[in-house]
Amino acid sequence: YYITNNLSSGYMRCSVVQLIRSTTRLTFTQHQKKSLANQTRTFSLFTPNTRTFQTKIMQIPEDPNTAESLVVLNKHFGNFSYLGNTKSDEDRVLFSRLTTSPCSQSYPHLARWFYHMTVQCGNSAASSDAVSKGQPTWNCPEQKTAQLKIWNSLTRRKDDFIPSNGKNVTWYNCGPTVYDASHMGHARSYITFDILRRIMSDYFGFNILYVMNITDIDDKIIYRARTKFLLDRYRSEMGAREKNEVLSEIKESVEDFKVKMSGLTTEDPKLKMMQKVMDKLSPVLAKPDADVGELLTLASMAMETWLDTRLGADVTDHSIFAALTQHWETEFHNDLKELNVLPTDVLTRVTDYVPEIVDYVQKIIDNGYAYASNGSVYFDSAAWRRDRGYLAKLKPESVGDLDALAEGEGKFSDVNSKEKKNQVDFALWKSSKPGEPFWESPWGQGRPGWHIECSAMADSICNNQLDIHSGGEDLLFPHHDNEILQAEGYSNSKQWVNYFIHAGHLSIEGCKMSKSLKNFITIKDALKKNTGRQLRIHFLSHSWHGGLDYSESAMSEAVTTEKYFNDFFLLVKYHKSSLGEGISSFTKLTPLELKLYQQLQESQKVVHNALADSFDTPTAMRVLKSVVSDSYTYLSAQKDAPNVRLLIQVAVYITKILSVFGVAGSQDNIGFASAGEGSVSTDEVALPFVKALSKFRDEVRGSARELKAFDILKKCDNLRDNVLPELGVRLEDRELGDPAVFKIDDKETLLREKKQRQDEIVRKEREKAEKAAARDKAAKEKLEKGKVSPLEMFRTAQYSAWDDQGFPTHDAKGVEVPKSQQKKLKKLQAAQEKLHKTYLQHISDLEI
Repeated sequence: YYITNNLSSGYMRCSVVQLIRSTTRLTFTQHQKKSLANQTRTFSLFTPNTRTFQTKIMQIPEDPNTAESLVVLNKHFGNFSYLGNTKSDEDRVLFSRLTTSPCSQSYPHLARWFYHMTVQCGNSAASSDAVSKGQPTWNCPEQKTAQLKIWNSLTRRKDDFIPSNGKNVTWYNCGPTVYDASHMGHARSYITFDILRRIMSDYFGFNILYVMNITDIDDKIIYRARTKFLLDRYRSEMGAREKNEVLSEIKESVEDFKVKMSGLTTEDPKLKMMQKVMDKLSPVLAKPDADVGELLTLASMAMETWLDTRLGADVTDHSIFAALTQHWETEFHNDLKELNVLPTDVLTRVTDYVPEIVDYVQKIIDNGYAYASNGSVYFDSAAWRRDRGYLAKLKPESVGDLDALAEGEGKFSDVNSKEKKNQVDFALWKSSKPGEPFWESPWGQGRPGWHIECSAMADSICNNQLDIHSGGEDLLFPHHDNEILQAEGYSNSKQWVNYFIHAGHLSIEGCKMSKSLKNFITIKDALKKNTGRQLRIHFLSHSWHGGLDYSESAMSEAVTTEKYFNDFFLLVKYHKSSLGEGISSFTKLTPLELKLYQQLQESQKVVHNALADSFDTPTAMRVLKSVVSDSYTYLSAQKDAPNVRLLIQVAVYITKILSVFGVAGSQDNIGFASAGEGSVSTDEVALPFVKALSKFRDEVRGSARELKAFDILKKCDNLRDNVLPELGVRLEDRELGDPAVFKIDDKETLLREKKQRQDEIVRKEREKAEKAAARDKAAKEKLEKGKVSPLEMFRTAQYSAWDDQGFPTHDAKGVEVPKSQQKKLKKLQAAQEKLHKTYLQHISDLEI
C-alpha cells in the first residue's frame, strides 16, 4: 500500500505491487518502508524524469526457453521494462514463445517482465494455472446462456459449456489400441465418459454425435501380432525337431534376455517383471531332463524377442495383424456391454481411414507445417512455433520431455532420428520397415503415425470442429497436444476443440497399476468380484477428472450404497402393493409429509446445481442417499398408513437420476432392473400373486404355532429361504402377529445373499470345530503333562539332592539351591500336583 501510493508512475506501481504479490507477502517497518521508497525512486526505470530508453530493439532468440537464452533475457530486463521503448509486438511474440513461467529465483528480472505481461493481457499468473503454465489463450464460443459448466483442460478451470451449433454437440473420444485385454484403466475412461454423455443427453437434453476410434495399427500391435504368430508357429513345428536343438535355442534366447535385463535400472518396473520370469524359469532350465514344452511356456517372453529379431522381417501378411486386433476389439466391446456403456454413434478404425489420413497429411505439408523425409512425414515444430508461438495448449510445461515424446512415437521409432529437423518433431506418416504392414502413399509405402489418426478421423466425421474431445489424463501430452497441432495445421484454424476433458488416473490400492506389481486388473477380472453397476456407483462417488482408487474397501462402500438404494426401492414397492385406487388413495399431507416433500424439492435443486457444476456426481449421490434417509425418518415416525404416493414420488425421482447415471434400468419404473430384463414392469404382474401367497403363508404359520406343528413351520421357512429366492422374491418375517414383508428383487442378488448366508454358517461351524479341536488338543497335552508325578518331576541331572517330597535342595554341582529359585520351583511343583491329580482322576474315570 505504501509503495502504491508513493510511486509516481502508474505502470510501475502496478508492476511492483504485482511483483511483490507474486513472490511473497511482506511486512515492513517504517524504516524499511522509507528505505524501499528511496531505492525505488532512484531506480532509473521507475522515475519518469530520470528514465532513459534505448531505441534499439533486442533480437528475440529463436528458442527463448534454453538456459543460455534465459540468461541473456534476464540480463536485458535487469535494465529495461520491455525489449524496446514500450511494449511492442516483439514482447508479445517472446511472451508466447516462453513455454513456462521463468523461475523467479534464477531469472528475477525476466520473471518480473513475464508476470507484468500476464497482467497486461488481463490474466493473473498468481491465480491462473493456465497462464502460469504458459497455456495459449482459449477462445470462448459465442456467448449464450449456458446450462452447465465443464472442467476444461484447455483452461484448467470450469468454463460455460456453449455448443457451436445450438443443442447439437460433436464429441470425439479416444478409443483403445486393441492388442490385449481391456483393464480397469480403460474402464475408468469409458465408464466416466458414458456417465457424462448420459447426463448431457438424458438430463440436459443435448443432441450428441459421439465418435470413438479403434487404433488397429500401431507399433504395439505390430510387435504383439508378429511375435504371437512366430511363437505359435515355433511351438507347432517344435515336435518335428531334435530336443537338444530346441533346448539350445531356448537357452540362447534366455542369454539375450539376461543381457537386456542388465541394461535396465533397478527402478525400472520392467526389470522386476523380467526377474520374476527368470525366478520361475531358472530352476526348470537347470534340470537335465527339462521338458521343452514347459520351458517354452516359461521362456515365452525371451523367445518372442529372439524369434522376432531373426524372423520378424518376413511377417508381412495383413491378416496376421488383423486377426489380433479383431479378437481384442470384440473383447473390448463385450466388456463395455457388461459395464453398461452405451454404444458409440460412430466407430472409426484407422485401417478404414488410411486414404483420408494420407490426404490429411498432404494438406498439412501444403500448409507449410510438415515435411517428408526418407519416406516418412514429420510435423515441423519450428515452422508452427514461428507462426503460432507455442507447441502445446494442454501441457506446455511438458514440451521438450523427450521420454514422453518417445513413448508417443512408438516402440520402433527413434526420437533422435536424423530424419527429423528437430527432436520435438513427430511422425505423421511412418515409412514401413520389413515385417510391418504398409499402405501406398505419395511418400512411399508406410503407415499412419499414432497422433494423426484421431485428428484425421475426427475431422472426417465432425467437419474440422469439435465441441468436446475426451480421453484419459495420460493422453494430455504428447498425444492430445499433437492432435491439436495437426488439426489446426490442417485447417489453419485457431481452436480445433472448444472443450478438452480428461478422466483422472486410476490407482489400485493406492499404487499405479502395473503388471510387475501384480496389480494389473482386467475388466473381466473386476467383473468376477463386482457387478458393472457397483463399479459405476464407485466411479459416481468420486470426481470424474480427479484421481480414483480401486480397492477392496472402496468397492465394499459401493456395494453398501447399492444395497441402501435397493432396500429402499423394495420397501416402496411393498407399500405400493397396498395402495388403494380412486380418490381414497389421495390424503391430506401431514406436517411430517409436508416436510419430506420440501426435503425432496430442495434435494432436486441441489442435485441439479451439482450436475450443472461440471457433473459433480459425488454431491448428487450424497444428496440422493440423504433423501432416502429422510424417507426412512418419515417412515419411522409414521408407522401406520404412510403416504404411499409421496414415497413413490421420492423413489421415482431417485430412480430417474440413477437411470441418467446408467445405474438404474429405466426411468419409467422404480428401482434397479432385474438381471436379464430391460425393465422391471413384470413386478406389477407378479405382486398380486406374491401378496396372496405371503398372506396364505402367514395364516399357515399362525396355525402351525398354535398346533406346535414344527415340521410345517420348517416347510414355511424353506419356502422363504430356498423356494422364493429362486423366483426373485424376498420374504422377510416380522414380529409375531405382523404380516411378512414381501419384495420383488433380483434373483441373482437373492441367490448371492443366500450363498453368503450359507458360507457364513459353514464358517461359524468351521470355527466352532477348530475351537473344539484346539480345546481337545490342549486337554490331551495337559493330561500328557500330568502323567509325571510332582515327586519325580525334579529328579533330573540338573540337581544332585532332593527332600522326601522330591523337591531339589542342591544343584548338579552340590551347591544349595538359592531361596529365590526355591520359591519358583515350589510354584511349579504345586502346579504339577494339580495336573497330576487331574490325570489320576481321568484314569480312574476310564476304569469305572
